[in-house]
Amino acid sequence: MLALLARLNPFKTADAKRLALLFGVVYFAQGMWYLPNQAITIILKDRGLSAGQAADFFLITLIPWVIKPVYGLLSDFVPLFGRRRQSYFLITSTLAGVAGLALAWGGWIVDGQITTFTLPLGEFRVSVPWTEIGGKPLALVLGGPVSFTLVEGVWLFTLMALGLAFTDVLTDAMMVENGRPRGLTGAFQSVQWACITLASVAVGELGGHLAETRSLGAALLLAACFPLISLGMGASFVHEAPARFDRAAFVETWKAIRAAAGGREVWIVAGFIFFFWFSPSFGPAFLYYQTDTLGFSQQFIGRLAALAAVAGVVGAAVYAPLSRRMRLKHIVNLSIAAGVAGTLAYLAYRDATSALIIDTTWGAIGMITQLAFLDLAAKACPRHVEATFFAALMSVFNIGQQLSQNVGARLYDAVGYTPLVYIGAAMTALAWVLVPLVKIDRIEALARAEAAALPASTTS
Repeated sequence: MLALLARLNPFKTADAKRLALLFGVVYFAQGMWYLPNQAITIILKDRGLSAGQAADFFLITLIPWVIKPVYGLLSDFVPLFGRRRQSYFLITSTLAGVAGLALAWGGWIVDGQITTFTLPLGEFRVSVPWTEIGGKPLALVLGGPVSFTLVEGVWLFTLMALGLAFTDVLTDAMMVENGRPRGLTGAFQSVQWACITLASVAVGELGGHLAETRSLGAALLLAACFPLISLGMGASFVHEAPARFDRAAFVETWKAIRAAAGGREVWIVAGFIFFFWFSPSFGPAFLYYQTDTLGFSQQFIGRLAALAAVAGVVGAAVYAPLSRRMRLKHIVNLSIAAGVAGTLAYLAYRDATSALIIDTTWGAIGMITQLAFLDLAAKACPRHVEATFFAALMSVFNIGQQLSQNVGARLYDAVGYTPLVYIGAAMTALAWVLVPLVKIDRIEALARAEAAALPASTTS
């Protein structure tokens, strides 16, 4: 049995194992950022917000994830303190940790005023009552010597996202740079997403308890600790040759960006990724359905998320060897079929038993689907500008997912649960029309040829 596991393990060298450990720990830390989300959602629901308005709140925090190519350009073009990756990594991990600790130490004040967010989709108003304990305002989170208004709090939460998004770009750049020459992009991403999904187990189980007790401050405090773990990993595990600004390299890189941006391939891949993930999904609306229609407790909802995350770890473990044995085009086609079937399965989501079966099954299948699209993105990145283009494709992925949740939440408010399921399944099925345009076999063949031609890098 051990011999079989050793043969299946794609990480044969000490360097590959070190990289896998680094990527896994960083992604676990990023996954813990979602710990406060269920508590935030249920508190907004308690205050009378619709599912669409709750989705608008999270749309604000998407901003740092949309501009990820900017971080890639900075990292590719402008070395900081003689390093292209490590210096930025240490600074942004610190930023995320400090912003999170500031939120946890302070509080979002419930001051009885109308707090307004101006969003592209319209005005989002929150009206909350004045609540006092001992003559002092009661914060929505654990109070400290500093208090924040709701607006200040959401922007601090977004600042925390900025640090994590930048760190994510740097990690993905190292994954692509080191994974493609070794033929390990799929395997490295399996480790990354297995670890972020393990974090999701904790987010589901612990987040459900914290949402049940409305302990938003404790959730923020725990989430803030994990970027600091990434900081320690970055200081110890990132081995990088010194770099400095090189005008000739800048010109060469800029030419590579223009050449890649001027071609059809990257744009088609970006459009394909966006279209598949934009299919209207539940997002915050699903918590409303689970709470109002099915009567689930927040603890049980969190436990469902934890079990789905455990299944996701299994899916990630399956994808690592699968990505090296099956053509990516076949995996993508099967993923679309699974997406349609999985969405339609939610028509039977009516009680605790069906919830356990559907959420757990989709946890595994959904992870394989997600990794297939991320693997496609990694293989489509042009050389020398891996950080910029992978970040750009991941921004498309993030925009598609968040808009999917936002549109899905508004459809839920407008037409209800069952029509939303049918709309989501139909949109997912339409992705098959785009598969022949993407030339997945050609992208995969070029990536394999590059891996065969280049010696494995010894730097990270």
